[in-house]
Amino acid sequence: RFLDDGRIDLDNNAVERAIRPLALNRKNALFAGSDEGGDNWAVIATLIENCKLNGINPHTWLTATLTSLANGHPVSRVDELLPHAHVA
Repeated sequence: RFLDDGRIDLDNNAVERAIRPLALNRKNALFAGSDEGGDNWAVIATLIENCKLNGINPHTWLTATLTSLANGHPVSRVDELLPHAHVA
């Protein structure tokens, strides 16, 4: 479209800045150490991104979740600890 309309920029820095953390995360995941490490990295990254999408502070959520698990939260009710369950 930018070839037909000179008002349109060739690149879109806003979009590039928005996807930069995803690209860096993908690059860093290459150094996970093993397939299982990569799988674990993907799970944690997904949970953190879900926190961000739901407007939850990832550090606060992760601290509360790990504390709950350490205090014996039942495995059968682990869905209560997921980020989307904390959205009011």
